[in-house]
Amino acid sequence: QVQLVESGGGLVQAGGSLRLSCVASGRTFSTYAMGWFRLAPGKEREFVAEINGSGGTTNYADSVKGRFTISRDKAKNTVYLQMNSLKPEDTAVYYCAARQFGAEYNYWGQGTQVSVSS
Repeated sequence: QVQLVESGGGLVQAGGSLRLSCVASGRTFSTYAMGWFRLAPGKEREFVAEINGSGGTTNYADSVKGRFTISRDKAKNTVYLQMNSLKPEDTAVYYCAARQFGAEYNYWGQGTQVSVSS
């Protein structure tokens, strides 16, 4: 069982930056791939970024590539999402998720709101 707790959301002006954090419980954190997703009003949940268990492989949605960076700190059981050059269209609730190799994402955090004003 993995429990995830996000933090770091807030209100920022366009062009600004935020860093989201997701702390995971459990001793097997390093065996899970970790991802960030977002849900904006009136839209479907969207994949944002993911990182594999070792931290050596990352993947990003085209909409955030070059602006967002996902990373993980195994010692702190934490995954981060550094968001730069934020745009109003990045406004959403951001969710942290975890999955084991070859599986679907089946562990989710409670979400943290990110609002970007123009």
